[in-house]
Amino acid sequence: MNHMEQEGTITAAPPTARRLPPEYLGSAEFRGDHGVRYAYVAGSMYKGTASQAMVARMAKAGLLAYFGTGGVRTERVEEVIRNLNGALGPDRAYGMNLLSAPGAPHKEEEMVDLLLAHRVPRLEAASFIQMSPALVRYRVTGLTRAPHGGVTAPHKVLAKVSRPETAEAFLSPPPAGIVRDLLRAGRVTAEEAELSTHITMADDICAEADSGGHTDQRPMVTLLPDIARLRDRMAAETVPRAASVRIGVAGGIGTPEAVAAAFMMNADFVLTGSINQCTVEAGTSDAVKDMLQQAGVQDTAIVPAGDMLEIGAKAQVLRKGLLFPTRANKLYELTLRHDSLEDLDERTARQIQTKYFHRSFEEVWEETSEYLRKSDPDQLVAAEHDPKLRMILTFKWYFVHSSRLAMNGSAEQRVDYQIACGPSLGALNSMLRGTSRESWRARHVDELAELLMDGAAELWQRRLDETAALPGVSGPASAHPATEGPP
Repeated sequence: MNHMEQEGTITAAPPTARRLPPEYLGSAEFRGDHGVRYAYVAGSMYKGTASQAMVARMAKAGLLAYFGTGGVRTERVEEVIRNLNGALGPDRAYGMNLLSAPGAPHKEEEMVDLLLAHRVPRLEAASFIQMSPALVRYRVTGLTRAPHGGVTAPHKVLAKVSRPETAEAFLSPPPAGIVRDLLRAGRVTAEEAELSTHITMADDICAEADSGGHTDQRPMVTLLPDIARLRDRMAAETVPRAASVRIGVAGGIGTPEAVAAAFMMNADFVLTGSINQCTVEAGTSDAVKDMLQQAGVQDTAIVPAGDMLEIGAKAQVLRKGLLFPTRANKLYELTLRHDSLEDLDERTARQIQTKYFHRSFEEVWEETSEYLRKSDPDQLVAAEHDPKLRMILTFKWYFVHSSRLAMNGSAEQRVDYQIACGPSLGALNSMLRGTSRESWRARHVDELAELLMDGAAELWQRRLDETAALPGVSGPASAHPATEGPP
């Protein structure tokens, strides 16, 4: 019985002597550059949901994953790096996430200091709208001339983007003005500054479609080819080096069919996120995994992104059995209609404090101000003089608190869990129903990668066989028509 029959997902392929290896899917350069078996990535997830255990298991399987540093203390990130370096050695591929923090650039600087100090060679850049000094410093540090021409960049950047203008920034050289400032400050050398004009900001760009967490809800079938055409146009007209940047895709990748479709659209790699939350290795609570295991493709909702509440950015979360989506949207609506907490009518204020927060506005503000006093004292001063900002920061506390409840698996306020999730997990759950992997306790992140990639390869082989059997079609159908084969 072949793989497709075992998982009960689609009709078994007709018998064939040929078999397309999953190693042939996607970019050979991606696999060779990162030293991995598949053009497949387990992306980072907030607060270490993409955990040390997840990254280590993927690396030991010859696959690439990124640890989710967002919301994790620097001391803990350093501990994870030390543990991974000790367990994996220099030849295993892994990376760390760098989350954009335009309102708190010192956080980016601290993370980049850590990555450079421990020689972490891979960084996943997330939520960037424009290039920051910290990100540029990571990319430029260590640039050298290659023995046979060109430039060697020891620090690889994979950028998650959902907008063409952001992709354009990563397809371009590091901004000259930022490089000059870094040179003047002694943060990069003169040679590094000179060589920076010969590289792009990213080695790999992931077109992030309808994903869990932060999302612009762009369909994969429109976003991926648009970003790929942008790369090709820039390579032909302005930045020849952009031709070497690989374009992959995330968002909706949860079944072999989705993986096969991505590679049919010439994706160089695929990146998964939501499906990896529902595995043994995910760094979230068992209570959350139990909820995720029951999710269907229809069980997600769009809510305000708590970290960017004031600008109305969106995130996708689990909806089934939860009140968080409704309450999050209510808080955002209140920020649009009111200028302070004092503006709220008595009934609304009481409902938020007793039902949403389970504590008073004063208690929430005391906790928030204590945090800001250490992390962002300038914002604290501004909030003390701006009632609307104070209201927004008070509401933001709920988003932080709801994530914390979910991560800890708190028995109280289960309806307030904030769980980032896209519909890809529902598709995977449906596919695995009735199989040995129906329970998340039997799901491992590397085995999901094997399941999806092997299934996608079978789909490819079937289509190749069917095409070869059409009248008037001749020639072998034993290889992916757009691949260069394994490295």
